[in-house]
Amino acid sequence: MMERKRSFRRVVVGAVVASVIGLALAGLQAQAPPQKPPVKKDPAAKMTEAWPEAKQLAALRVAAEQLPLFRTHEPLAFTLTADISAINRDRNPNSTKRFPGVLEVKEDGGTVRSIPLQLGARGHARRDARVCSVVPIRLVFEKKDVAGTVFEGQGELKLVTNCEDESGYEQYVLTEYLTYRIFNVITPRSFRARLVRVTYVDPKRNRTPVPRYGIIIEDDKDVARRFEGRLVPIPNRLFSLVDQDALMRLTLAQFMIGNTDYSIMALHNVKLVQDQRSILYPITYDFDYSGLVNTRYAVADKRLNLSSVRERMYRGPCKTAQELAPFLEAFNAKKDEVLALVDQVPDMKPERRKDARDYLNEFFSIVANPAKSKRALIDNCLKAVGM
Repeated sequence: MMERKRSFRRVVVGAVVASVIGLALAGLQAQAPPQKPPVKKDPAAKMTEAWPEAKQLAALRVAAEQLPLFRTHEPLAFTLTADISAINRDRNPNSTKRFPGVLEVKEDGGTVRSIPLQLGARGHARRDARVCSVVPIRLVFEKKDVAGTVFEGQGELKLVTNCEDESGYEQYVLTEYLTYRIFNVITPRSFRARLVRVTYVDPKRNRTPVPRYGIIIEDDKDVARRFEGRLVPIPNRLFSLVDQDALMRLTLAQFMIGNTDYSIMALHNVKLVQDQRSILYPITYDFDYSGLVNTRYAVADKRLNLSSVRERMYRGPCKTAQELAPFLEAFNAKKDEVLALVDQVPDMKPERRKDARDYLNEFFSIVANPAKSKRALIDNCLKAVGM
């Protein structure tokens, strides 16, 4: 009986002590000042940072220009082994989850090189399960692991996937790749892209993997380095605050492919690159909502009152016919080169090639005809100071 009383006493004392400690900790927490949220850096401050020396900028430019991944337009085949199902379930646009994987790529000598990496879902619209069952992917490498491979010099890369496991969606990928090639012809201030043929292997799923086309997009910082510039994530830039030649080439090229899914002011599908003279150059990407690609899930912004994404709308600055003339002449001079790209994309179906060629020819018929170009680019120009 005495032993039971001692045991009961120890339990009660222990509970009291724990309660006292808990109250003390609660008191300390109540007295502690609230933690301040992390101070957000002013994006505009980036524009006033000191620049590296000229030699360093030149070295960075050369290194970016010579990255082996973008030395050729030949499709690159490789295998990705990872928990693909888990990646596809990660639909939170704010998630930064990473999943381990292995990328296997054949080297020039025929040997297969295995590269460890981390993978993660990315994107916004295409990360919505109602839009795509296959998410776009981010590839994250350690630079030591890619030394001596076609991925040498790469850290993070965006991989555009096929959205759905249907052949029709691969045609969208091939056509979006075509748009990147078109922008490369129109202006050097554009993202480079590499067409890839990816075999996705998920060890947890008992199914035969099928190779799918995808697109690897050049890293943002490498785009800036190629022009001895830097990325400046500053929104609300008006038309007058960016380089006018770059602005006109970008907005006319977007009109060419029938794309309205971009904004310089909101930095939506646009990056701003600043050079040492503090000139800002808008560079655009992500064209799956364009009329040229014409995906099943693409819808035009209701605020623009367009019947579909196939309907073109010019969203650049309003210019006179005289001001537009040199730009329209420059585009017309590129007509044959642009149209030739349609036949250079592998595995596009004949009807898809014809549709792309017809859609692009429609643009060239507009810019070559003074009455049509006046109606599309001058009379219907939105009177705005930015976009």
